[in-house]
Amino acid sequence: MEKIYKAVNWNTLDNDYVEIFWEQNLRQFWIDTEYIPSKDIDSWHSLSPEMREAYKKVLGGLTLLDTLQSHTGMPKIIDHIDSLQCRSVLSYMCMMETIHAKSYSTIFTTVASTDEINEIFRWVQDNHHLQFKAKKIDDYYQALNNPEATPREIYLALVASVFLESYLFYSGFFLPLWLSGQGQMVASSDIIKKIIADESIHGVFVGKLAQEIYEELPFVEKSAIKEEIMKLFYELYENECKFTDEIYSDVELTSEVKEYIKYNGNRALMNLGFEEEFEVKEVNPIVLNGLNVETTQHDFFSKKSTNYEKTLEVVHLSDDDWDSDFDIDLDI
Repeated sequence: MEKIYKAVNWNTLDNDYVEIFWEQNLRQFWIDTEYIPSKDIDSWHSLSPEMREAYKKVLGGLTLLDTLQSHTGMPKIIDHIDSLQCRSVLSYMCMMETIHAKSYSTIFTTVASTDEINEIFRWVQDNHHLQFKAKKIDDYYQALNNPEATPREIYLALVASVFLESYLFYSGFFLPLWLSGQGQMVASSDIIKKIIADESIHGVFVGKLAQEIYEELPFVEKSAIKEEIMKLFYELYENECKFTDEIYSDVELTSEVKEYIKYNGNRALMNLGFEEEFEVKEVNPIVLNGLNVETTQHDFFSKKSTNYEKTLEVVHLSDDDWDSDFDIDLDI
């Protein structure tokens, strides 16, 4: 049978939430060049060598995850979502993931030499813990190479996406938020906070899509699927703990980061409609204040930040600019 191609119709909404997520993503739009991380140069030089090394490594790890999500995860998921409007939201999110990946390089070029940057990206390729979590997530994405992927395979890919965005990023996010709370690397942290705001609604939206598919799965399948999800959840947790030991031991933050990982692991499960798994001790209040989680888990419909550090390119007008065959109606 010949394939029928459809056009996305925004005049009749597929569900009661897709337009809300579309609008919220638009309100949060930003690009890295709106910020000036070079303001952090003096702060960077005041950090200990161990802290600078940890910072570079968390940026490298974050770049890897956003690369996987933008180049593989989101594109493959999009092909298996029935709603064309939901596909549009996912496509927008995919574009923002590429901006996230580039944004880490914007910070890198401010604080590190070319040789240092290249060394970090080689380290990313060689680091067992980073490669482990990337492969674990990617295995579920690769199952979607089949145009006839089953609902179970689609659901598990969505789960993997939620784990990536709501869970695995946060061992990397901890350090920029912690430093910002100490008054260090504040301009770079502004970029990180914008990324976190995006990842928060990404996790909620993809989690909602996953929940809808889960509800339609046969009852007899759900128990086995939940078992697989929790097996993955704990494998990722163990790996994150080892990664945290490697990155944060020299700066004596391992125990605090691990509590933060548990906290965000619970949030990932909640995005999927499941109960919390970990009992979490107190999470560093400085980091929570930087994250402002009350607006990400329960009320993520916040206004777009206006804390831009840099104006867009200014082009001066001349008389010739007004010579045109058409009129422009400026609604100011």
